[in-house]
Amino acid sequence: MSTSHDEELAILREQRRAALQQQLEAQATQQAEAEVQAQQAQLAAAQLDTAMRSLLSNDARSRLATVAMATPTRASSIKQTIVQLHNEGKFTPPMSDEQLKQLLLSQSKSRRSASIRRI
Repeated sequence: MSTSHDEELAILREQRRAALQQQLEAQATQQAEAEVQAQQAQLAAAQLDTAMRSLLSNDARSRLATVAMATPTRASSIKQTIVQLHNEGKFTPPMSDEQLKQLLLSQSKSRRSASIRRI
């Protein structure tokens, strides 16, 4: 009886070891994919920053950096819009601070149009 019990225990241990091995392999794969995605995101951000150096004036870059500190997602959206506008030929580089202000105003949610009704 003890040999069959030992064999069952060995089988259970082997199954558990195999399950842990699969779990570790899956985690390693997910981590590798996450690292690749992070590297791609960093590369894209670096390319956008390089493009901003040639497409924006110093004042406009400074303003965009301030926006990036407050809302990074909005700043990246603005950067993509600037690159898109340049590709469409809608402005000639470098974009001035005033032009950037107009772009920021056009893409901001208007707070002035809100109406309050009293009941």
